[in-house]
Amino acid sequence: MSDHSQALASPVQAFEPPYYVAVFTAVRTQEQDGYSETNARMEDLVKDVPGFLGMDHAQTPGGLSITVGYFRDADALTEWRCNAEHRAAQKRGQVEWYQRYTLHVAKVERSHGFVRAGAPQGPTAG
Repeated sequence: MSDHSQALASPVQAFEPPYYVAVFTAVRTQEQDGYSETNARMEDLVKDVPGFLGMDHAQTPGGLSITVGYFRDADALTEWRCNAEHRAAQKRGQVEWYQRYTLHVAKVERSHGFVRAGAPQGPTAG
């Protein structure tokens, strides 16, 4: 996960269903050489996938990181999953960067959002 601490916190907007989410939860190792650069590259690369809608990140004080990727359809998600550079980063992550992780993929059937009047607007993706 790149350093989003200086960015205005704002979730990815709600989209018209159906669409897909990939929820990646991980605990990282102490060895993080090259992680930030690779993660930044993956964040740039996924934006080129037709049907990519956006991404949310969070991290708990205990070290659990959560990344949620939003995709318009299963084809977009498959294109990202099969991307050769992404696959290489996954393999490196298993060898070096992650103690454990889980990936959950789901089809979103209902979605809505809320923004308080006058609330600062964060960046939008997609």
